[in-house]
Amino acid sequence: MTAPEANRCRVLVVEDDAFVAELVLDCLSDGGFDADHVSRAEQARQRVSTSPPDIVILDLGLPDGDGIALTSQLKALAPSLGLIILSGRIAPVERIVGLEVGADDYLCKPFDPRELVARVRSLFRRLTPATPVASAIPPKEETTLNAFFFEGFTLDLDRVSLLTPNGEQPHLSSTEFALLRAFVERPNRVLTRDQLMDLIHSNDAPAFDRSIDVQIARLRKKIEPDCKEPRLIKTIRNQGYIFASRVTRSCSDGR
Repeated sequence: MTAPEANRCRVLVVEDDAFVAELVLDCLSDGGFDADHVSRAEQARQRVSTSPPDIVILDLGLPDGDGIALTSQLKALAPSLGLIILSGRIAPVERIVGLEVGADDYLCKPFDPRELVARVRSLFRRLTPATPVASAIPPKEETTLNAFFFEGFTLDLDRVSLLTPNGEQPHLSSTEFALLRAFVERPNRVLTRDQLMDLIHSNDAPAFDRSIDVQIARLRKKIEPDCKEPRLIKTIRNQGYIFASRVTRSCSDGR
């Protein structure tokens, strides 16, 4: 990541332990990020509602609120917010719950500062396409979508958005969008969890066990009529998942 890219990434650290907060701020500053700090849940809600950062690094053990509840509250206030939980809670169930309520990543304490910086960089790269970039070239009167079509849905790669058959645009996190893209690019083909993790995660941000299952459960809620009996993303026992739909594509280059 170049220095200008890092400077555009604003990180809010929500941590009540002054020593840990200082350590995190120092390593983010050394990595070129614009980092700030609050120590209370209410301060975090206020900051995100008035001036949302790009990424929040959140401790779960705050003195004035539960970090899991705060995770879902912050994502509701700013759906495009990137959120990394940094916690001493190391049980797998804690990680799974954190992901289920909206966290994009989960890192346990004690942590390697270099790994934290790598994960922030990776998450910021995944978030960046969701930010529209103004073009100096006027758009043509007629443009061709760079998109995938399935079951009445349109997955628009240029706008990084999903349009439902009813004309709605549900919010997809950067990971959910990458996961759905991986599926529609490989329809009717069994993909293992390892393959899916390789497709949606960069090498400097290792995924942890079962995170794919959590992300798929969240994605199913947005595209499946009945999540208990999914028709699109089907589980293949002891193998992985398959996207069971006919998919067509329209490309901006005419393909």
